[in-house]
Amino acid sequence: MTRERTTRVFLWLAVLAGGPLVGAKLFDLLVLAGAWSANPPQSLAMMPYGKAWPVDTGVFFIPFSAAMLVAGFGALIAGWNTPWRYRWLLCVPSVGILTLLILTVAAFWPMNAALFYHGIGSPKNSITDAESIAMARLWVQLDWVRVLGATAAFVAALRALTLPWPQDVAAKDPPIVRAFLGLALLGVAGFVVWFVSNI
Repeated sequence: MTRERTTRVFLWLAVLAGGPLVGAKLFDLLVLAGAWSANPPQSLAMMPYGKAWPVDTGVFFIPFSAAMLVAGFGALIAGWNTPWRYRWLLCVPSVGILTLLILTVAAFWPMNAALFYHGIGSPKNSITDAESIAMARLWVQLDWVRVLGATAAFVAALRALTLPWPQDVAAKDPPIVRAFLGLALLGVAGFVVWFVSNI
């Protein structure tokens, strides 16, 4: 299989995973988060977690995000020798989704737990009513970042897929760039292993 075909296969996967991911993220933000963040702390009881909800939203988002991450980096690696005028479109889905996953782990997981425990009056609760109001507002603001980031990743993959394949090959990258890429890919692999082990 040629590099062009391999890159396009990964781009198709990124588009097929990215479209539903963006749509679901908008639904999650506008409908689900719109309900539970409407009037905290009382509305926090509607957070889609715990025994009252038979399906966790992560059951949908984790596989689609993982598919987008794999597709993004697969396309970037396969298309690495393309000129930068094309290669930057391959960087957006891979780096973008990775950044959003790190944001999810670093910011959203702790906020989800804090808001959920406060909403159900758990002994694990660590915030006040006033803090829950501010945190719910911050959650919604940061979630718009996730929506915009996922949209940018989807649009970049779609644009790269619809552009003609560049006929010229980029000059070989200096050793420092190749070393940085290798370290970045090792870091991504490490993050993925840690992420999966903590689901």
